[in-house]
Amino acid sequence: MNKTLTNKILITLAFLFAYRILAYVPVPGVNVDVIKEFFNSNNSNALGLFNMFSGKAAERLSIISLGIMPYITSSIIMELLAATFPNLGKMKKERDGMQKYMQIIRYATIVITLIQSIGVSIGLQSITGRSGEQAIMIDMNVFIAISAVSMLTGTMLLMWIGEQITQRGIGNGISLIIFAGIVSGIPNAIGGTVNLINTSEMNFLVAIGIFIIILVTIGIIIFVEMGERRIPISYSRKVVMQNQNKRIMNYIPIKVNLSGVIPPIFASAILMFPSTILQASTNKYAQAINDFLNPQGYMFNFLTFLFVIFFAFFYASIVFNTKDISENLKRQGGFIPGVRPGENTASYLNDVAGRLTLSGAIYLGLISTLPWVLVKTMGVPFYFGGTSVLIVVSVALDTMRRIEAQIYMNKYQTLSAVGL
Repeated sequence: MNKTLTNKILITLAFLFAYRILAYVPVPGVNVDVIKEFFNSNNSNALGLFNMFSGKAAERLSIISLGIMPYITSSIIMELLAATFPNLGKMKKERDGMQKYMQIIRYATIVITLIQSIGVSIGLQSITGRSGEQAIMIDMNVFIAISAVSMLTGTMLLMWIGEQITQRGIGNGISLIIFAGIVSGIPNAIGGTVNLINTSEMNFLVAIGIFIIILVTIGIIIFVEMGERRIPISYSRKVVMQNQNKRIMNYIPIKVNLSGVIPPIFASAILMFPSTILQASTNKYAQAINDFLNPQGYMFNFLTFLFVIFFAFFYASIVFNTKDISENLKRQGGFIPGVRPGENTASYLNDVAGRLTLSGAIYLGLISTLPWVLVKTMGVPFYFGGTSVLIVVSVALDTMRRIEAQIYMNKYQTLSAVGL
């Protein structure tokens, strides 16, 4: 393995290790045992889902207990605004403008983190342990200020770690942070399932059924994520002769799932945002909203399905801009056989991408909700839901592709340096 690739992998692992260390640093002034007891009793609702995405940092009220979700939420808002306002969308495409665009996302992340941290801090004052001990051990006003600063610092550190992994390591930093948080809970999930079997609270055949569901889900995800439609491209003889010593791509690859793992992450971020603010509140309306957004309920999964489909189309339209592709193709002297260059090419690509995105969106929606439906009928808890499996497998596949690409790039660089 090339030294450069080895260094990138080690850098990625080092930053992920730092992320896991931060998950064990609690906010000053809290009784961690009371917080953990509270999350254990709310493992099957939105708090349990939020705790899973944070890598169990929420049950320790770590400084990174809000996770990377505030950053994702601000990214969603900016993507929607960029699609609505042309000037903002133009800023995103320019090199200097992209820096300003990312700066706005960071400022929005600060605002969202402060709102969520203050909401969590206020909600914690009503939590008590079994023996009557309070969750907060210091003055309430002081605690709100400390927790807001601590959680803001933790979220900013996570955002910085994600950017460093993307720039200096292997893979997408934000996705790998979510990946690491979910994977860190697998040993506890396996241990919990074994304990349920040993205490006869779960039938062994039911556990086998859950295991088979996970394997089938993983197989479907790998099959679909690797699938793509290749649109053939032809070039004029002049272009071919001018580039006879270079490889010209003779097809446009369009993935079945153009939007990747982003739609389930966006959907989870939106649905968990109200629960994050309203958690531990004693207000009856806040409790009604939390019950309404229970991950084990029908409405939560129905909304998840709808949000996933919406964000699949929305994000696919961003990452696969048919107008830009047709203009670049025309500029390079390429064309799709039987289709006129320009608007006709854009329209053709848009139709193909639309059909594939529809299939990909339904696939994402089913993967996100079908395991819950199957396990709901079996009457047992499901620790590793469809969204979690989708994120873990998709991020793993993407990271493997990036490692392979780096290996091939190193081989080409070696050949160009020493010759054949």
